[in-house]
Amino acid sequence: MIPGFDLSAFALTAGPWAAILIVALIIFAESGLLIGFFLPGDSILFTVGFLIQGGSHLHFNIIVAVLIFFIAAVIGDSTGYLFGRKVGPHVFVRKNSVLFKQENIQKAQEFYTKYGGKAIVLARFVPIVRTFAPIVAGVGHMKYKTFLVFNLIGGFLWAAGVTLTGYFLGSVLTKMGLQIDDVLLPIIALILIASIAPALYHLLKDKKQRVALWAAAKKQLNVLFRRG
Repeated sequence: MIPGFDLSAFALTAGPWAAILIVALIIFAESGLLIGFFLPGDSILFTVGFLIQGGSHLHFNIIVAVLIFFIAAVIGDSTGYLFGRKVGPHVFVRKNSVLFKQENIQKAQEFYTKYGGKAIVLARFVPIVRTFAPIVAGVGHMKYKTFLVFNLIGGFLWAAGVTLTGYFLGSVLTKMGLQIDDVLLPIIALILIASIAPALYHLLKDKKQRVALWAAAKKQLNVLFRRG
């Protein structure tokens, strides 16, 4: 979830349609905009399914919600593809900024090189990579028809799979007598950990990266203690 944003409270205040459309916008941004790489697509899709099942938190048809998220995900990836196609290889030499890191592009490039067209499907389930994979596909001039097929498959599996997992798990926990408010945050925490685990493993498996990370951490700690 996004820190400081309570989807359940927002739905009660602004209405269920507003909540669903906000989530759709988040899904679109994470799928196709460079600035969307930090957005929590997995956890927010799961949360919507979980809250819809509860009924009292978010009154909305689960099938309609899945359809909206599926469309948002597909349009988002297509936007990223078109951006990559237009910008071309220049994206690989773009300077780092607060919201843009070359390492994210390189990671997506490695993922795309390893899995080919299937990367568009698989990347849906890998945070950060799912934002940059369609851009890399556009830069590589993958045929749009081919891209669209993988985009549709990946978008459906991700949007439907994660949302419906939240919905049906919510049903199981409710039958067990557990309250949604008591279990939602721990479950989201587990999803976030599972989401960042692959990226963390990739970062730490290389000795040079581990040494660089540790050196940076020590430097930051020294700065903090000196201020104290």
